[in-house]
Amino acid sequence: MSTAILEPWDHETFVAQLRAVGMTRYHHLHPFHQAMNRGALSPEQIRAWIVNRFYYQQHIPMKDAAIIANCPLPEVRRLWLHRISDHDGEHEDEGGIAAWLKLAEASGLSREEVLSGQHVLPGVRFAVDAYVTFARQQPWPLAVASSLTELFSPDLMSERLAAFERYYTWISPEGLAYFRARLQQAPRDAAQALELTVRYCTTRQLQEGAVQALAFKCDVLWSMLDALQFAYGPLPGEPALVAASTSAPTPTPQEGRL
Repeated sequence: MSTAILEPWDHETFVAQLRAVGMTRYHHLHPFHQAMNRGALSPEQIRAWIVNRFYYQQHIPMKDAAIIANCPLPEVRRLWLHRISDHDGEHEDEGGIAAWLKLAEASGLSREEVLSGQHVLPGVRFAVDAYVTFARQQPWPLAVASSLTELFSPDLMSERLAAFERYYTWISPEGLAYFRARLQQAPRDAAQALELTVRYCTTRQLQEGAVQALAFKCDVLWSMLDALQFAYGPLPGEPALVAASTSAPTPTPQEGRL
C-alpha cells in the first residue's frame, strides 16, 4: 500500500478545482431552475419553490453559527459573524429571512403558512437538515468551503431577478428585495469564503476535502429542486415522471398543495 503524501495544489490549481465544481454541478443547470428563468413555471410552482426555499433560508444562520462554534480563531469568527445578522437582521423585520417572507407574501402566500412549514417537502427538509449537520460535524474550513456556491450565485441572482421582473409580474416589485440585496452581498461573501478556504486548506487532503464539500453543497441544492420537480412537475413540455417500481404503493397526494 502506497503511503506517499501528495503535494498541495498551488493557488491557481486549487481555485480552478473549486470553480470546476460549479461549472458542472451548480443548480443553475437543473431543469426546474432553467424553467423558472425562462418564465415557464406556473404560479403554483413558483409558490412551491418560494415556500420550500424558505426552509433553506431559515437554516443558513444555523449553518453559519455552527461554523463559528467550531472555529477556534477569533479573527475568523469576527469575519464570519455578519452572515448571521445579514439573514436574521439586527432588528425585527430586517435581514434576508424577513425579505424572503415578503417575497412569499407578494406571491400570495400568508406569513403564517410559510412559517408553519406545512408545505415543506420531505426531500427538501432532508437535504437542508443534512447541510446543517455537515456544518456541525465537519472541520470548520470544510464547512466554509461548502459555502462557496456563492461564487456562482451573483450571475444566477441577476438572471433570477430579471426573470421575475419579466415573467412573473403578478409578484409585486417590493417582494424582490431579497434578490437585489444578494447582488451586493453574494460577491463579498464569496470573496471572504474563498480567501479563508485557500488560507486554511493548506494540505492536499484538506484541499480535496474542500472540493468535496462544495460538491456536497451543490448536491443539497440540486436535491431540493429534484423534490420540487417530482412533487409539482412535470415541467411544461416534459414527460410525466414514472414510478421506479410498479409494485410500490400509490402515494397519496402531498398535503397542503399550494
